[in-house]
Amino acid sequence: MKTNKIFKLFTIIAMTFAMTSCVQDDDFSVPTELGTEENAGLRALLASNASEVTIAELKAMYLTESDPGDNAPVFVETDIYVKGYVSSSDRTGNFYKEMFLQDSPENPTSAIKVIFNQVESYNQYNFGREVYINLKGLYVGEERLENEVITIGGGTETDNFGTTVTQMTNNQRAAKMFRSENTFEMVPLNKTFAGVSSDDIGLYVKFDGVQFADNLNGLRYFDPMEDFDTSRTLQTCAGFGYSNFILETSSFASFANELLPTGNGNISGVITKTFEGDVLILTLNTTEDVNMDGQRCEPLNIDDFTVVFEDGFSTGISNWTTFNALGAQVWGQTNFGNPAPSAYMNGFQSGAQNNEDWLISPAIDLSSVTNTVFFFETDKRYDGNDLEVYYSTNYSGTGNPNTNGTWTQLDAIIDPNAGAWNTWTNSGTIDISSADGQTVYIAFKYTSTTSAAATFELDNVAVLGL
Repeated sequence: MKTNKIFKLFTIIAMTFAMTSCVQDDDFSVPTELGTEENAGLRALLASNASEVTIAELKAMYLTESDPGDNAPVFVETDIYVKGYVSSSDRTGNFYKEMFLQDSPENPTSAIKVIFNQVESYNQYNFGREVYINLKGLYVGEERLENEVITIGGGTETDNFGTTVTQMTNNQRAAKMFRSENTFEMVPLNKTFAGVSSDDIGLYVKFDGVQFADNLNGLRYFDPMEDFDTSRTLQTCAGFGYSNFILETSSFASFANELLPTGNGNISGVITKTFEGDVLILTLNTTEDVNMDGQRCEPLNIDDFTVVFEDGFSTGISNWTTFNALGAQVWGQTNFGNPAPSAYMNGFQSGAQNNEDWLISPAIDLSSVTNTVFFFETDKRYDGNDLEVYYSTNYSGTGNPNTNGTWTQLDAIIDPNAGAWNTWTNSGTIDISSADGQTVYIAFKYTSTTSAAATFELDNVAVLGL
């Protein structure tokens, strides 16, 4: 196992300058103007031969330098620096000895985590503050192995599982991190639950039309029976059901004992991951970013519709047509589901494999309904292509769907959380009213490559009309 690696990504003429001119003082006030002494380090950095890299470039360098399956931290030996804007705040105690920097105050595209030995950092690195980090002599890697949270730290440590980055010491932080005099208004990036991915970790985002789950009425942000963190379910109405996302709150948060709001509205926070690194979550900077005073939404009432077709795969997939266009793996049934069983597809066999496999419904007669919609649920595990969803009104019912029938691809919400099982996600209500009065086939197309092969469980397919 490698304990560190060397950045050799830029050919830059090294320049030495006295670190005594780079050290900030320990004034943790939030200045409107930075004094000469405090700003000396930033001025020296910007006047040096160091080159600026974007946050996205820095993360890509780490991923490029790390061997697949290794992901050991990378030691930065070239004169480069990164600039970002503070998207997290420990003012309420919900973050601890860490912060996230994103690449723009508005419409950000990438963010990175920074860990250091300092509490109440909001006094110095306040929300929206422009911060520069001199990367030479620091490490870029993961604080916990394979959690996909790329982090800037000051050292490394190794155990039986591998090597991770550790906090910058207070002296490293003072010598390497420089705030400018600029604090910007942070405009949250609008996202949907299904649209969140690991690429969004560290970004300050906003969800609209959300509410806390019905069974949380009367509860608080933190469960006093927990030791460290409490997960609360956020939900949005999605057709006949809900789409869910997790809000996590630390026991140390100053708002831990506040009651959860009971209305519908919007919430803003930072996309992070659970301590184990297997689930994407939202973490609040402050409850000032929670505005849920509106009327709660309710899913569509299925009783208003006629069920034309439904299948929870309780008898397997024998009613469906499977077509294997590529690869040795095929659609099958698993003893897991929502509830069990469900349809199942996995393109991994002693490694990721190339696959293209179709699961096609039986003919569905829409001659007696209008305003037809359908929906389904998915549970994704491991990285890989999402399921593609299609419908056809002229498929013959057998044969290669690539050459038989005209297929229209549909927009659907696919489980965005590939890091954990049982994150069942409703597809949302999908309009196929253009097929009203005809016979329709619904198809799910699975693809994988030798680089990535996700596992999918599919359940509760239903077609309804008025």
